[in-house]
Amino acid sequence: MNSNKKRSTPIRFVLSVMTLSGLVLTAQAQGTSAGALSGSVSLKDVFDTAWQRQPEVHALQSRRDAAQAQAKAASMLSPEPPSLEISQRSDRMSGNSGAREAEVGIAVPIWLPGQLTASADLAQAEISSVERTLLASQLRLASSVRDAWWGWLRARVDTELASEQLINAQRLAADVANRTNAGDLAKSDQHQAEGAVAAAQAQAAQAQAASASALAQVMALTGKMAPPDLTVNAAGEPTPSSGASIGHPLLAELEDRITMAERTAQLISTQKRSNPELTVATTRGRGAFGERYGQTVLVGIRVPFGAGPRHDARIATAQAEAIEVQSRLILERDRIQADQRGAASRLDAARTQLDAAQRRAKLANESRGFVDKSFRLGETDLPTRLRVEAEATEATRQAARSQIDLASAISAWRQSLGLLPE
Repeated sequence: MNSNKKRSTPIRFVLSVMTLSGLVLTAQAQGTSAGALSGSVSLKDVFDTAWQRQPEVHALQSRRDAAQAQAKAASMLSPEPPSLEISQRSDRMSGNSGAREAEVGIAVPIWLPGQLTASADLAQAEISSVERTLLASQLRLASSVRDAWWGWLRARVDTELASEQLINAQRLAADVANRTNAGDLAKSDQHQAEGAVAAAQAQAAQAQAASASALAQVMALTGKMAPPDLTVNAAGEPTPSSGASIGHPLLAELEDRITMAERTAQLISTQKRSNPELTVATTRGRGAFGERYGQTVLVGIRVPFGAGPRHDARIATAQAEAIEVQSRLILERDRIQADQRGAASRLDAARTQLDAAQRRAKLANESRGFVDKSFRLGETDLPTRLRVEAEATEATRQAARSQIDLASAISAWRQSLGLLPE
């Protein structure tokens, strides 16, 4: 009777942990800093570490600087830097009568009508786009991290329960061997018990391999090795309210692209020709030897002709980009709304499945205790004992996986709402 209590205690412990505080698993994980993590590792830790490796992070400051420089350029008095013009004329090569002339001037480009305002609007759109594109990139990474994280925790559950199943099978096989030697059971019963041990060993090895593979996927995101002395915080993310996300980052990214395309088209529409140039110059010269040098001032303006087909091609390209992104925004909005409805439905189903799986596990483990006692008294045969053991193990595994599935469903709902891991 005492040995039966020893076998059932781990199962009751697993069920109580699932019910009261979720799964707390011993595992290998990686950290959020350049060194190794210490303590408990969570989904957010893995996400933060993975994000620091992304190219967008390394280029972020440069993109911000570029956007700020573009905004500063749009506030200048001239669309392009001024240019210095220096020239000198003489007749030394054609008669050398003493004619000399030197000219120094500066040419300043002038804003076209509406170009200054359009440039400033485009620069502000680029500044906003840098930050909102960053959020969209984070959300896309969060999807990969969440999939890898919950897939690994499912594999860890399978590994732990497969190990426990192997221990139970070995205990049962040892009990059957003793009773076979005592003449209480047939040799065929011992073979069945040993076969169950072999099957449990194969399942444990398969589960261990799957767990190692899933862990490798998580570690590939962080770019580090997994220290063996860390624990995993398998607590799920907080459940959001249905209106938790005001603006979805993926939609905001497309909206920014539309704004930039529209403002680019608006800017191009003001650039029907190259910028005019205002020229201010001074000239000093003489007509021949013996004459005094005179000085003049030159003020002029250069107005280029219209760009023609080249301008039409540029504005048509910008308008086409805006139209394309607008169509993509409609499709993306529909997809996100469908994902949100599906995620909410899966979350409701996961809660129902968890409740049913926990009740099934409780009943299956109680039945295992009854049949184990009956088997020891010789009232139940070994095949029935093995079948009940297998049913109880599967019920416990399903209950543990259902706990992970519920946390994963909450995580998927947060992903559909555009929320990052917490």
